Amino acid sequence: MTAAEAANSSSPAAAAAATSSAAAAAGEAASSGASFASPLSPPSSSAAGARTTAAAGAAAAAAAGGGGDRDGESLLQLPHLPLSSDDILMLQQQEEQQQQQQQQQQHYLRPQELLAFDCDIETILKCKPLKEQRVKLLCDKLKEILMEEGNVQPVNTPVTVVGDIHGQFHDLMQMFKCAGTCPSVNFLFLGDYVDRGFNSLECVTLVFLLKVRYRHRITIIRGNHESRQITQVGLARQVPRYRVFDYLPLSALIEGQIFCPHAGLSPQLDSLDAVRALQRHQEVPHEGPMCDLLWSDPEDQLEGWGVSPRGAGFYERMVCSASPELINSSWR
Repeated sequence: MTAAEAANSSSPAAAAAATSSAAAAAGEAASSGASFASPLSPPSSSAAGARTTAAAGAAAAAAAGGGGDRDGESLLQLPHLPLSSDDILMLQQQEEQQQQQQQQQQHYLRPQELLAFDCDIETILKCKPLKEQRVKLLCDKLKEILMEEGNVQPVNTPVTVVGDIHGQFHDLMQMFKCAGTCPSVNFLFLGDYVDRGFNSLECVTLVFLLKVRYRHRITIIRGNHESRQITQVGLARQVPRYRVFDYLPLSALIEGQIFCPHAGLSPQLDSLDAVRALQRHQEVPHEGPMCDLLWSDPEDQLEGWGVSPRGAGFYERMVCSASPELINSSWR
């Protein structure tokens, strides 16, 4: 008796038996066909026969009234069938995402490193200098992180923006007391961590430690005092000796709307892409667009551009007096 005859018969037991026989035969045929089929190779004749037999078994089960739970099952879900172009594209996208995640995680700190940097932070908070070996390790780790960041570093809100520190360690501690500390608060530091104050090394070391420890919570950019030409005295010479200043980004962009360089703009830069194209891995030049971003000053009483009396950079009309539409149309 065939499956169709059993389905049309009045005996439920006969129909169920015929359905089980058909399903078992389909399973054996599918197994024999799948054992030699590659996921990426064209289906063989045996695999095609297995699909035909499986389809007949599924149809028989549905006719017998016992295949209601399998009505939505597609034959494309069988593992031995070739992958479609959409499936291959999806697998490629998943592989690319995994590679990106691995690249993002390659600079994550191991537990031993986390503990060591936490100890370094505690040492600096006591206003004690680190050993030179730890300073070198910090600079090397920071350079690895900064090499992956661009000249215009994107920043999300909420964020606390911090201006010049200039070696004022107690002012820095007061700022953390008022604004909060990492990792509960995001910070954007606009440069000039050293010089003028009595604790330049402690200030720049603490900021760098926080960047390495909380790399996605802390954004740091370069100021005009992050330069070997200016930082020539005191213990702060330990840090620029490792050229870490040359890797600091030149600016930040908050939520794609607020452009934050250390100083001002440049007449040679007319877009964010022009800033992104600058070669920043160098000592601060005496002139040019990179110098202007670190030395120029806004001036609300000036129309256009004027030469800065400091000998570097320009005076320019304050950008905040312009309309948001003008800023957005000019700097995109």
